Amino acid sequence: MTIQQGDRVPSGSFKQLSASGVADITTESLLKGKKVALFGVAGAYTPVCSANHLSGYVDHAAKLRAAGFDTVACISVNDPFVMDAWGKAHGTGSAVLMLADADGSFTRSLGLLIDLPAFGLLGRSERYSMVVEDGVVTRLNVEKSVLDHDGSSAVCMLRR
Repeated sequence: MTIQQGDRVPSGSFKQLSASGVADITTESLLKGKKVALFGVAGAYTPVCSANHLSGYVDHAAKLRAAGFDTVACISVNDPFVMDAWGKAHGTGSAVLMLADADGSFTRSLGLLIDLPAFGLLGRSERYSMVVEDGVVTRLNVEKSVLDHDGSSAVCMLRR
């Protein structure tokens, strides 16, 4: 079953590349006591994810912070090395956390794991965004097609 507005985000962990190596980031440390703009993408370096989805969050990161978001985080079923390189290629810096759901377990627990065999992508994430406040989903946007991004974009997150 897919996560719904009002649900608590399931426990999980991500991998993130840091100066000291690969670090584990738990959902608790990411979400507890914070308002977080969380968005999931089908894959690093994929056309829509790169050209529109991630770049939109990078471009609007300051506006999201001004709107009260403590953290902006991108999650993909990729490894932490790819997520780090993709973030650097798009200038995310500290504006957007690049989190690897390396085995897809977090995305699966959300009910948002999909296969896209036409693109050679198996066990990937649906494109989504959610507002999470202190671990609870207060807004959820899941795209009808992995080729769409408007409903889960940074601009959409800024609308109330």
